[in-house]
Amino acid sequence: MKVLITDGLSAQGQAILKEAGIDFDIHFYEPEALVKAIPAYDCVLVRSATTIPKDVIDAGVNLKVIARGGAGIDNIDHAYAKSKGIPTLNTPAANSASVAELVIGHMFVLARFLHLANITLREGKWEKKKFKGIELAGKTLGIIGFGKIGQLTAQKALGLGMKVIACDPVVKETALDVSLVGMDAVLATADFISLHVPKQPKPLIDKEAIAKMKDGVYLINCARGGVIDEADLLDALNSGKVAGAGLDVYVSEPTDNLALISHPNVSCTPHVGASTAEAQDRVGVEIAEKIVKALKG
Repeated sequence: MKVLITDGLSAQGQAILKEAGIDFDIHFYEPEALVKAIPAYDCVLVRSATTIPKDVIDAGVNLKVIARGGAGIDNIDHAYAKSKGIPTLNTPAANSASVAELVIGHMFVLARFLHLANITLREGKWEKKKFKGIELAGKTLGIIGFGKIGQLTAQKALGLGMKVIACDPVVKETALDVSLVGMDAVLATADFISLHVPKQPKPLIDKEAIAKMKDGVYLINCARGGVIDEADLLDALNSGKVAGAGLDVYVSEPTDNLALISHPNVSCTPHVGASTAEAQDRVGVEIAEKIVKALKG
């Protein structure tokens, strides 16, 4: 059995594969090269940098499993793989805590102008009176998508003294001190709105949705690029309807939307939600164990 690891794997994950007697190569391939390389492997393990479309799946004549180190599998044509009898594995909860912490981090940055204060101070400016922020305590956080990451975000926000409301098409009850409401209620009521939904066929948050929000709302997206219409968000930032946006994901990555990421009211990171040592260790161990079970039973 041989595994192709295209986007890296933690040392703990590699050790699990070695102990199970599974050979592996760690190498990133561009799309055309991946098609040529994939026939030699029984499994391919990717993260977000590598896509597995139909042509790669068809070329993988020996593929028995496709694995994704992370939650989202939208970079894999998993429906087509399933139709060919190839399961797709992922680690839906391993990086949840790290993503939830990043959401809270972006909220703090926007509430206290940390991004701007940091830059201006380095430029030799002392703009103490300019950066009059707000406290998170007492504000309402609206969470759209109340799965594992959404729930962990809620726990952390509650610990900060925030009121939390959430909407989800599946989750109908929770043990947390969170009010489950409809999406329109989240849009109309929340001071901060954080998105925790999978990739969507069209933007979930566009100018119509933004119009339903409170003036001066803050939007956080550490979920998937395209969930928010970037052009509509930029318009809302320029008008002041949206006071600030915390973004970790973008329609295209690396993003070339400089007008958006250079906006003074945007706190931006380059898709680092799962980029913590702890999350990478958990992801590596979990996905390696799943690969061993799938290949060796």
